[in-house]
Amino acid sequence: MKTTLDFQKERLSAGQKVGVVNLGCARNLVDAQMMLGRLKKQGQRIVEVSQAQTVVVNTCSFIEEARRESIDTILDMVELKKKGKIQKVIVAGCLAQRYGSQLALEFPEVDAFMGTPTLNRDNMPQQLQLTPGHFAYVKICESCFNACSFCAIPKIKGKFISRTIESIVQEVRRLDAQGVREINIIGQDITAYGMDIYRRKSLARLLKELAGVCGNIEWIRLLYAFPSHVTDELIETIAGEPKVCPYIDMPLQHISDHILLEQNRNITTRQTIELVQKIRRRIPEVFLRTTFIAGLPGETDGDFEELRRFVNDFRFERAGVFVYSKEEGTKAAQMKEQVPEGVKKRRLDALMKDQQVISSQIQQSFVGRSLKVLIEEKEKGQAATYIGRSQYDAPDVDGVVYVRSEKALKAGDFVQVKITDAYEYDLAGVME
Repeated sequence: MKTTLDFQKERLSAGQKVGVVNLGCARNLVDAQMMLGRLKKQGQRIVEVSQAQTVVVNTCSFIEEARRESIDTILDMVELKKKGKIQKVIVAGCLAQRYGSQLALEFPEVDAFMGTPTLNRDNMPQQLQLTPGHFAYVKICESCFNACSFCAIPKIKGKFISRTIESIVQEVRRLDAQGVREINIIGQDITAYGMDIYRRKSLARLLKELAGVCGNIEWIRLLYAFPSHVTDELIETIAGEPKVCPYIDMPLQHISDHILLEQNRNITTRQTIELVQKIRRRIPEVFLRTTFIAGLPGETDGDFEELRRFVNDFRFERAGVFVYSKEEGTKAAQMKEQVPEGVKKRRLDALMKDQQVISSQIQQSFVGRSLKVLIEEKEKGQAATYIGRSQYDAPDVDGVVYVRSEKALKAGDFVQVKITDAYEYDLAGVME
């Protein structure tokens, strides 16, 4: 498989117009930003895909649905190459990392397979930011320690690695100087941050350091916390540091002791409940985002009903559900009692219907309240309506706030908004 460096040396001449199609999560987006930053530094011209000579497809292979989307996108780019609309196709990211040799046989039209860039412990290469200028993602670690039975990430990403506090602070200082207003801390497991280099969970320490250097940046958001690694120190830091949003993305995946054990989550039903209660008690205004898996091999009707009761009892502000995806090379893929696809789908639908009711009720509770909102853009076709997010809404995955304002606003502005209407996932209001 050609490496990134090999491909750039052999095939890309200076001044090539390069575009990227990024698939998957925010972690993939940071990888794409690193790739494009390196290409730009080497003299390539970064353009929209419609104007590109070379297109990089940054793939995802986390679950079957993501793999299908990646393959479909590769096929689309190959077709454009055949028609002469682009000259070269590069396939990068998780799918190429895991199946590069196989893909090279199936797609001879692809010029190279790049895999995933390596995270440097001591510095972050200059990135070409693909997010709007007012918010950014900051990747603090790569891979994880957890070896969940259903997940192939460690096989794709390799050994867990944390960046140094100094390198992260340096990146955040630069973003702050550029006028960024919100940073989103990401990694496969940010709560394990520092365990490899500092020999202890160091996310709380990092947050305190970052809060101290943020001037323009007003929101620090935490994405992808592993429940068994959430410490009391971290909870206290979120509760006590005004710049850290009272928002925690913490995938729980299930609640049944039986399934948690089969998933190898290193946490029990009782410990999960106590953790959620502790977080809510110490951070009363917190919004918890979580995800659950329906249909892990061996999941019984009783296990699933226990999960439904848990969701309805604890009323998570944000929740998503995935059907179990059988991943090659994982322990769960070898388990007996694979759940039929139809049963998995029915369980997902039932859980999502429960969550939709909960979400609507929580949204309605905002009507009449005042919220601080970060403006994203002006709504197309609406003279005095803007789209923004509250501190309870992460970019791309949560809802938005529609803001009526006679005053002209711009992306990156913070405004106070009186909420007048609530929908299933979104809010609407008037600037105060």
